[in-house]
Amino acid sequence: MHDIYRLISHTQAEYGRCIDEGRLEQWPSFFADECLYKVTTMQNHREGLAAGLIYADSHGMLVDRITALREANIYEQQHYRHIFGQPAILSETNGEAETDTSFLVVRIMRDGTSDLFASGRYLDRWRLTTDTAKLTERIVVCDSSRIDTLLALPL
Repeated sequence: MHDIYRLISHTQAEYGRCIDEGRLEQWPSFFADECLYKVTTMQNHREGLAAGLIYADSHGMLVDRITALREANIYEQQHYRHIFGQPAILSETNGEAETDTSFLVVRIMRDGTSDLFASGRYLDRWRLTTDTAKLTERIVVCDSSRIDTLLALPL
């Protein structure tokens, strides 16, 4: 389990750095071709509601989201700083793992204002090889139901 923990921790760190450094075109590469990415609230998740604030059920939809952010959407310049807790490995069998990882995201606006943008946890399913971990599912469960409508960048 130690190698799996290290592999997933490393991949999580690179995931955060990718978004925080503005390399959004690389973000979909953390996901398998068949994948699910959803951002929801703790209350909706607890109640089993399927709808999400963001919902993408394929790698292509993730690519389209970044293309839209870069070319079509207009939003105030901002960037994030991700802070992760240690991933809890809930299960691991046959090259797949499930994890639960706490996160905080600070949003930094163009004028330098920094705010706690989101807190919550990632409920993940991973496809593992000897040296790679790809997300097959990432459910981002935000602690608060008060989500800024300026949810432009992926969490």
